[in-house]
Amino acid sequence: MRKRGSAAWQGGIKDGIGSISTESGALKAYPYGFASRFEGKAGTNPEELIGAAHAGCFTMALSLILGEAGLTAEQLDTSADVTLEKDGEGYSITHVHLTLRGKVPGADEATFLQLASKAKQGCPVSKLLKAEITLDAALA
Repeated sequence: MRKRGSAAWQGGIKDGIGSISTESGALKAYPYGFASRFEGKAGTNPEELIGAAHAGCFTMALSLILGEAGLTAEQLDTSADVTLEKDGEGYSITHVHLTLRGKVPGADEATFLQLASKAKQGCPVSKLLKAEITLDAALA
């Protein structure tokens, strides 16, 4: 399976403007640039897109792992905080912190934490990232 995302850019790093699109059309020429990445202006940035992808991948992986354990989630809510830090002349994503809150009938806290940890390790986006990945998981 292959999926595609694309980006276009015009101009310099600070005054330029880019757009990001996805094959599915979920994002179509969505704006991004220096100001949305480093100055909190409107638009998206690679770090929040990685965060959304990681949260989505991890949550789907956990759903699969819960099912294999005979459990079904009533609700799983995950956020991924992505840290971008100066690294020599450039920048690196150094850390991703996943925060998970779940309602899983029949699961105790210890089982939930064990299965969530397994999902964190096994999710394809986790495997892709070289950054430290931490997890705070709790049942609601």
